[in-house]
Amino acid sequence: MWTILRQIARVGRISEPPQPAPPSDAAAAAQARIQADVLRLLGRALAVRVVDAGSCNGCELEINALSNPYYNLEGLGIQLVASPRHADLLLVTGPVTRHMELALRRTFDAMPDPKLVVAAGDCACGCGVHSGGYAVCGRVADVLPVDVTVPGCPPSPQALLQGILQAVQRRR
Repeated sequence: MWTILRQIARVGRISEPPQPAPPSDAAAAAQARIQADVLRLLGRALAVRVVDAGSCNGCELEINALSNPYYNLEGLGIQLVASPRHADLLLVTGPVTRHMELALRRTFDAMPDPKLVVAAGDCACGCGVHSGGYAVCGRVADVLPVDVTVPGCPPSPQALLQGILQAVQRRR
């Protein structure tokens, strides 16, 4: 332990102090525009229910990245909800497996009208590498009516946000 403490005292701080990002007027304007669009179209915050229909969790990592301070999904007036009864939009990842088909249909049926569905990722859009597998029913569009598809393996958080906003704009 003493050797580690001596090394710390000898070397000192090896990381740089954090540099604050300069505030961007364009980013603040874009955030205000998106929030105003969501509130204008819906009259309230957009509630999104995420369902993993059989993915590898790569898409879920990118969806979780939307909640970090960089993307600030809540600040845009979009929130992830646990119950489909509160959801306006269903965000589905992965190919629909046989075990998840009924659960996905029940989740969709539990949502209030009008229902929006976004298929996120290559597997949800076209089955990806799982196409033809014995445990796979098919892509999300084979089970539910899909409004917007977001391709990518996994899709970037920006692409996911664009897909969600595109679905909301189609709702008009």
